[in-house]
Amino acid sequence: MNEQTGEQASREALARVVREHAGRLAASLMSLLGDFSAAQDLVQDAVETALRRWPVEGVPERPDAWLFTVARRRGLDVLRRESNYRAKLAQLTRPSPSAPDDRLRLVFICCHPALSRAAQIALTLRVVCGLSTAQIAAAFLVPETTVAQRLTRAKRKISEAGIPYRLPVAEDLPARLEEVLAVIYLLLNEGYLSSTPERAQARDLVEDAEWLAALLVGLLPKEPEVAGLLALIRLHRARGAARFDDGRLVLLADQNRALWDRAAIERATALLTSTARAHRRPGPYQVQAAIVACHAEAATFADTDWPQIVTLYDMLLCLTPSPVARLHRAVAVRYARGARAALAELTELEQALERYPLFHATRAELLRDLGRRQEARLADERALHLTANPAQQTLLRERIGWR
Repeated sequence: MNEQTGEQASREALARVVREHAGRLAASLMSLLGDFSAAQDLVQDAVETALRRWPVEGVPERPDAWLFTVARRRGLDVLRRESNYRAKLAQLTRPSPSAPDDRLRLVFICCHPALSRAAQIALTLRVVCGLSTAQIAAAFLVPETTVAQRLTRAKRKISEAGIPYRLPVAEDLPARLEEVLAVIYLLLNEGYLSSTPERAQARDLVEDAEWLAALLVGLLPKEPEVAGLLALIRLHRARGAARFDDGRLVLLADQNRALWDRAAIERATALLTSTARAHRRPGPYQVQAAIVACHAEAATFADTDWPQIVTLYDMLLCLTPSPVARLHRAVAVRYARGARAALAELTELEQALERYPLFHATRAELLRDLGRRQEARLADERALHLTANPAQQTLLRERIGWR
């Protein structure tokens, strides 16, 4: 491991510790205060302080107590200035809680049905998972200002309506499941290929997504989509070692498949198969896992069953139509039926995916296949303009420079 890789791993480990304990702190403060906005402000302040001081001072013996102490001090400062918080922030004189890690509980709490689906997911990604507004905007393919407005409206609605933030009873959990699964899935996506310039991938976020999904399987073992999402995450993780080479993005066709964890692939595929047989209720996460399994089971890129993948995407689009799924289907069509057929399918997606760098990078590849090199260069330049991921940027610059 070189020095730069070691430093990145240390930063990721520290960020994971902070995020784990911040989830506990958020749950405790919301329980104590009953005020979402006040609790979020205190958590954010404590997290920023930890990220500034722990790299220098070291992680304290009891991170949860340390964070709670910082939040309490900050809360008491606010108390002195803002009398309307007096009754609630006075609760901070209680001793530091010693609750177990309950981020999954907090995910269910934040996915409150009184809010719109988009607001639930954005709020949970921000508060529980620690994603920035920019990262959430990239996940939703919308401007950052749109996400900021959603978060502001959601917090205002929570405050004005006095929405109680408590864990729903067991029979109400399935009603929030779709949003909870979406949160974990988007956390996986951000970890799989980061939308920030700081790092190409965020392994800690992928690990968090797997951990939450595994907890969810234990909580709701009869929900096949939960197992489907866990299988999807584990299939992606099993191929992770081959996706980057010294920070450079390695495309699927060029990956060294000897680096794939075949045992993990077999276990994830077995989980997916047993789930499908036991429940016979296919859903979008199970279908996505099946698509990844098709890739993972191919001994070489040339062995990939592209017609089968196209069929699976057709099934996915019947379950949950989306422009991103149609884009990925077009990639499969490229190898099953040719670049011309795939490019024809992209035409209808241009408006919906104008801000999505993968759309333009894919279009560039198809144009290049058809010999339209100048148009391909312009499409690559558009993709480069839209992505902040350093590995994607390197790949696109090389393409532009070579052609």
